[in-house]
Amino acid sequence: MEQDLNPEQILRLGIAFWESKTLLSAVELGVFTALADGPKDGTTLAKELGLHPRSSRDFLDALVALDMLDREQDIYCNTPTADAFLDRRKPAYIGGLLEMLNNRLYQFWGSLTEALRTGQPQNEIKGGEDLFAAIYSDPALLEQFLAAMTGVSVGTARALAQKFPWDQYRTVIDIGTAQGCLPVQLALAHPHLGGGGFDLAAVRPVFDAYVARSRLADRLQFYPGDFFTDELPTADVLVMGHILHDWDLTQKRTLLDKAYAALPPGGALVVYEALIDDDRRTNAFGLLMSLNMLIETTGGFDYTGADCCGWMQEAGFTQTYVQHLLGPDSMVVGIK
Repeated sequence: MEQDLNPEQILRLGIAFWESKTLLSAVELGVFTALADGPKDGTTLAKELGLHPRSSRDFLDALVALDMLDREQDIYCNTPTADAFLDRRKPAYIGGLLEMLNNRLYQFWGSLTEALRTGQPQNEIKGGEDLFAAIYSDPALLEQFLAAMTGVSVGTARALAQKFPWDQYRTVIDIGTAQGCLPVQLALAHPHLGGGGFDLAAVRPVFDAYVARSRLADRLQFYPGDFFTDELPTADVLVMGHILHDWDLTQKRTLLDKAYAALPPGGALVVYEALIDDDRRTNAFGLLMSLNMLIETTGGFDYTGADCCGWMQEAGFTQTYVQHLLGPDSMVVGIK
């Protein structure tokens, strides 16, 4: 009966951007880093962050209600999760992704309706420029983008380190490596592994610095190149994480063909994404990520595990399987 229905779910979804923007502004302001050294009273914290007194209490208490901060009377502190992942000084910081969401994608998603009507991206390339050319030509934007890729990948990288049979392989190269989060996590978990990361030459200084901070420069190296114009480097395992969804179907197949050619017999390709469930009903994140590819790229889209297995088999891989990794992310493995 209609009188038994409740619009709460609709309303909560409609105002979800209130919660999102509150968190994004907190990251931008450095709330969690400011509290990483210990609790502070509201007045002291607001003054340190440069908050106007009219809104500071509501803002901080909203973060309490959102389980990002704890409060005892007027004394605020980070929750354990916020302290672990939102303090800029900690290696597990994922705020790089949130900073990119705040500085770039939040405004671009305001044009989703236009994107749905036109099929055209709504970001910096709206006038026709290539997204990655725009990002890689701006050092500040590139550094933010690479840090964002680490933020979105670190948890999945750690899961991949545990859920793939790395003891059967000796070398791994991450294709489109960004800062090098994935090879670093794999090398930390498996001391026998060597290899590195492949990306455009402009990424090398960022990759080298990230790997050096992890004290893995003796085992991981950078391979410069463009994966559409250059051959891929050879290793026992190649990984493409959050890469294929950037491209149209023809380009996806090209990359899978090149990976197959670069692998030795018995080698493995690991592709991980926020794979859409095969029935296209439950992994909302994967479907929303595909809409994000509409906003960000000229032809990119996300896909199901069954889709990827089919493309791999067309490329020549004789064995393929799908395995869940973490949260919305799953991997598709192809064996040559």
